[in-house]
Amino acid sequence: MGTPFELFFARLQESLERGTFVRLRLTPRRAKMEGADRDSRAEARLVQLKGQNQLSVTVQQGSQTETRNHPVAEGLSWIRENLGHPFGNAWLGTTAKDWQLTVQDGGAARLVGHKPAQTTVPSRVHDERRETILDDTAGDWMKALGILNAEGRVLPGKTDKFHQVNRYLEILTHLVRECGWLEPAAVPKLTLADMGCGKAYLTFGAWHLFRRVFQWPVRVMGVEQREALAAAGNRAARAIAADGLEFVTGAIQEAPLPPLDALIALHACNTATDDAIRRGIALGARLIVVAPCCHQEARPQMQRPEPLAPLLRHGIMEERLAEWLTDGLRSLYLEWAGYRTKVFEFIDTGHTPKNLMISAIRYREPFQAEEAREAILKLKQFFGIVHHALDPLLGS
Repeated sequence: MGTPFELFFARLQESLERGTFVRLRLTPRRAKMEGADRDSRAEARLVQLKGQNQLSVTVQQGSQTETRNHPVAEGLSWIRENLGHPFGNAWLGTTAKDWQLTVQDGGAARLVGHKPAQTTVPSRVHDERRETILDDTAGDWMKALGILNAEGRVLPGKTDKFHQVNRYLEILTHLVRECGWLEPAAVPKLTLADMGCGKAYLTFGAWHLFRRVFQWPVRVMGVEQREALAAAGNRAARAIAADGLEFVTGAIQEAPLPPLDALIALHACNTATDDAIRRGIALGARLIVVAPCCHQEARPQMQRPEPLAPLLRHGIMEERLAEWLTDGLRSLYLEWAGYRTKVFEFIDTGHTPKNLMISAIRYREPFQAEEAREAILKLKQFFGIVHHALDPLLGS
């Protein structure tokens, strides 16, 4: 049958021959790489130049990004040479099936198939820019944040970030509609906080959606513990005269905030996601959206109850179950607090492996859904979880 690397490469060739190829991403085995190789990655797409198919390969090493267009055969040779080293992990998207190649800690490679994230062939036109929420009116802040170059084109190293932000805003639009805020008679003056906003890509994106797309008198606050990043956000906001956008320095659980209509916290590490959830509940947010990251609290506590014990002997399965348990409990705590929740993948793992999102819309008085409270207690007892960061809500 061949090694997983050979099988992956065969799937890649087949997709190019049959016209089902969508995209390819290569990343290193971060746990084993050192120096610049840890920050390297490559992405390939199929484009037409002068009537000929070519593989456009963008390689990023640290802050350096280079894009080269290769004839398909030449591009395949480059991929074959680099698959395995320096790039140990790969994601192939096709319209028929997605394929994920990973190298485990022991060095063994594994190839897994997934349902296709995209079932239509993307445009092969070189440099084509599709219509998105991030239209030309978003150009000023995307240039200020380093997503676009001076000519208004997405920088090669920021392609994933552009798609992530646009996808977030598509989801946020749907959630705003579910909250009833898009009704003609319900145009609100909203206050939204982005907790642990980092470099503020989504903070600016949310402001753009509400202020420029919906044309609402919104107040958007970015909360960031690193003072330098908060200051940079305020400078960028002033530079584009972003009325209603501000950044404050502080920890998620302590930063001074007004009552909120919406709270978002994307990729807050470990229990910082729980801190954000508790702040959103305490401040009366009707909408809470989190994309959890770095699940570290449950796994050290988690027992191996029968009949799951034989499965949980395998570290990878125990780790994934701990993540599902953590986020499942978060959803139940939110339901206990009066929210209707959804847990879903918001973007394919080729863009980011941390692709789970929890959305919650308040629809009832808090701390009355006894069925949710009972489910929390039973799950914690079954898996031996003594403490969860959202446990204080159970005393409410």
